[in-house]
Amino acid sequence: MGALQTQVLEQFLERGLAKKQSGLLAGSGARLLRASQLPSPGQTRGSLATGLSALDGLLAGGLPKGALVEIVGRCLSGRFSIGLAALAAATSSGQAAALVDLGDHLDPQAAERAGVDLARLLRVRPRRVQEALASAEMLLAAGFPLVVADLGLAPRHARFVPDAAWLRLARSAQAQDAALLLLTPYRLSGVVAEAVLAAEGACPVWQGSGRTPRLLTGISSRLSLEKHLRVRPGLTAPLSFSVPEAFSYQLSAVSQKTEEWPRFAES
Repeated sequence: MGALQTQVLEQFLERGLAKKQSGLLAGSGARLLRASQLPSPGQTRGSLATGLSALDGLLAGGLPKGALVEIVGRCLSGRFSIGLAALAAATSSGQAAALVDLGDHLDPQAAERAGVDLARLLRVRPRRVQEALASAEMLLAAGFPLVVADLGLAPRHARFVPDAAWLRLARSAQAQDAALLLLTPYRLSGVVAEAVLAAEGACPVWQGSGRTPRLLTGISSRLSLEKHLRVRPGLTAPLSFSVPEAFSYQLSAVSQKTEEWPRFAES
């Protein structure tokens, strides 16, 4: 192809592109030349800070709005305390929040001491996993900016929940620009979660030494980032709770599994 032919072809393509931009494309779309100019979802979406430096740091600012975050932790891992911290952060700032409490672990007095404004909290107590997921989806559709769903210590038939149910939850959070925090004893949400964190077993924090009686002041644990769409996984951070924040869930869990208490007290 000669130089003259090449020039004619380039002019033809430029006129055709300009015609299409003026007719078919409008607004910002008409000014885009490459995919890299598209805005990143992380640039426009906000997050909800929980006040826990370990969690907020691993999630690059807090719970992302419009996404599902799963925290995996066994009994006495501080998993429910993380949920309380998120609820306290939301309700203390004047927002409404909802708790789907499948394990029936919430102690209202302890939650209030941890900073949760109970007047702004809606608690749902389902009996089965399917009811818990349906409740979370309805709460998201109702417009709650934060929904925390705790699936208890050993939810029955949770492994048989179809992937479509988790996908509906994630899409509901995205459609409402709400933060969905899922607390599970083992990983359940599959690939739909934007971030997955694991909480290790907690150890007691004692005050005092020598012959004087020691005072239990809280628990310490560690969070590890197993998955994140925009942050490199594998990061870890220490996590600690004071007694009022930690024991609303921990003691109720121990009352159901008394064999766990000696290991917790002596570790």
